[in-house]
Amino acid sequence: MKQNIQKTNQITEGIIWKQLLLFFIPIVFGTFFQQLYNTIDTVIVGQFVGKEALASVGGSAAQIVNLVVGFFTGLSSGAAVVIAQYFGARDERSVGESLHTAYAFSIIGSIVISAIGLILAPSFLRWMNTPAELLTDSILYLRIYFAGILFVFIFNIGSSILRAVGDSKRPLYYLIVCCFVNILLDLLLVIVFHMGVVGVAYATLISQAVSAVLVSYKLMKSDDILTLKLRQIRLYKNVLKHQLAIGLPTGFQSVMYNISNVIIQTALNAFGTDTVAAWSAYGKLDALYWMIISAIGISITTFVGQNYGARRYDRVNKSVNICLGMALLISIITAVFLIMAKVPLFRLFTQDAEVVRIGSEMLALITPCYVFYVFIEVLSGALRGMGDVLIPTVITLGGVCVLRLVWIAGTLHFAPTIEMIIYSYPITWIVTAALFIIYYMYKKKRILKKPNI
Repeated sequence: MKQNIQKTNQITEGIIWKQLLLFFIPIVFGTFFQQLYNTIDTVIVGQFVGKEALASVGGSAAQIVNLVVGFFTGLSSGAAVVIAQYFGARDERSVGESLHTAYAFSIIGSIVISAIGLILAPSFLRWMNTPAELLTDSILYLRIYFAGILFVFIFNIGSSILRAVGDSKRPLYYLIVCCFVNILLDLLLVIVFHMGVVGVAYATLISQAVSAVLVSYKLMKSDDILTLKLRQIRLYKNVLKHQLAIGLPTGFQSVMYNISNVIIQTALNAFGTDTVAAWSAYGKLDALYWMIISAIGISITTFVGQNYGARRYDRVNKSVNICLGMALLISIITAVFLIMAKVPLFRLFTQDAEVVRIGSEMLALITPCYVFYVFIEVLSGALRGMGDVLIPTVITLGGVCVLRLVWIAGTLHFAPTIEMIIYSYPITWIVTAALFIIYYMYKKKRILKKPNI
């Protein structure tokens, strides 16, 4: 037994708003650097290679990557929640088994996904109606990315586990290193060696490998109850069932989001390269908001998970309320900034006037509705921290996936315009947010009836 096992856990004992900020800030900065190196990819290819390369990196290929990585990130959240609960209860044996099971699952999963991606990349892109002039570069980018998917999975699971036990600073440090490695390699491979989209793909692969090594090394050198030992990496059956029980619905929820995004990308592909390039650039600007709101989601999941595991149910509710207030304020500020600066921001990616015009119109339609998504992210994250994932998944299935598919099918039949396709986002956010509020209010009444320790 480690000697420092009784140290004070600030997440279950400290001042909630203060600890939330201390935990949230490193996560949001970490996500910023993660998004930065993805954004730099598109800026460099857009400015130095062309709008076709911008569309190849940020169009259909990016949606496929988001679908796969999002699913695994959802699965890894199962491990993070389980570890957060065991860590809050100070159960050393279960923490260790959960850690090694998560790593084993990451390795096995990456082998399967790599094989599927390498073989089926051309088929995926053709199914999405990718413009012919983008197909070759998109296939190359996607295959190189899938070849290194192990590093993506390892870093995601490792950083999720560190955050689950309250360490949000080290994932930030590793992402900063990863970001600078990626930027330097982008400049070298694209501008100096003129490798184009292939250079961007290799830069991403190498930088992700660096981050995976760093996070694994930290876990191996940990002096707390969470220590990674290579010889113990294997699947513990009971722990795996527990992790999958939480992770699979969450992963499925992510898949539903991303499938709807894939369908929207497929619909937009029919409008040509300018529209695909505009959507690609907008996606990088839109990521400014998602990196912040996802950091809030990670924070509330960890806080609720540990306090729920420690039976501090009063702190569960207070954490949710504080997070909602933070997220609403941030959403308003972000939307105002993006709307006011949309044209110069798009010109960071391309000087093509038509691409800038289309992208600016897309941004103006979506960003004012960010406030509605706050309730989806915070409340689903809180429910996930309690281990309640089935009903949130059903809500997401109906509110986001099914409704969005119905909307897209209807608009393409009756009003096939870019604007009507884009409206699918705010419409489904509003409906899904309302459903989450209703369910969480029901759940909260039951939680507050439980006695605290």
